[in-house]
Amino acid sequence: MTGKDIDRFNFKVPTLRNVELTYPYFHDGAANTLAESVTIMDRLQLGRKFSPDENARIVAFLKTLTGDQPSFTLPILPPSADSTPRPTPFAKN
Repeated sequence: MTGKDIDRFNFKVPTLRNVELTYPYFHDGAANTLAESVTIMDRLQLGRKFSPDENARIVAFLKTLTGDQPSFTLPILPPSADSTPRPTPFAKN
């Protein structure tokens, strides 16, 4: 993305905050639950298999990272008409 050799094979990793609420997991939605995603990751990244108790403890920890969701109101925009000025993204100022 940056074109620099030093940045090759570096990836942006999303935060674990509110991970309990962001299912399905992985880029392709391969896991529907945190427990399933922990099972996949222990195998792929650690080359082992967690016991059911270990898996449950990791899932319990991940759930502690869930916080209150912010509340916000979306604005009500005026209706558009044929005479409404169109946006000009990337306009030179």
